[in-house]
Amino acid sequence: MPPNIPNNLRYAKSHEWLQAGNGMATVGITDHAQHELTDVVFIELPAKGRILKAGEAFAVVESVKTASDIYAPVGGEIIAVNDLLSSNPALVNTSPYEQGWLIKIKVSQPGEIESLMTPQAYASSIGG
Repeated sequence: MPPNIPNNLRYAKSHEWLQAGNGMATVGITDHAQHELTDVVFIELPAKGRILKAGEAFAVVESVKTASDIYAPVGGEIIAVNDLLSSNPALVNTSPYEQGWLIKIKVSQPGEIESLMTPQAYASSIGG
């Protein structure tokens, strides 16, 4: 089955997706990443107001198989976290691009978005 890679997003090599607009960005993990992790059982999210640098670990996703750090694809201030994930972390598995988002960031360097992979480049990077 080909991976689910929406065309309206940008992607990091570490398997995070980013949807940008109006100086803000929503960040989550890709369908490929959630599939590799298997069943997500817990997510440790950061606090609102935290300032991130691009590439900095900001969350931990624990699955029945492993625990993985999640990295910020761009730098900025966290303006929202997905509180639904504390009671239902499996949303990352069932809806990685919609209900399973992790954080929203006020982007500090908009140019960083352009350095992320296009959907086609991400598909190639995972053999899709």
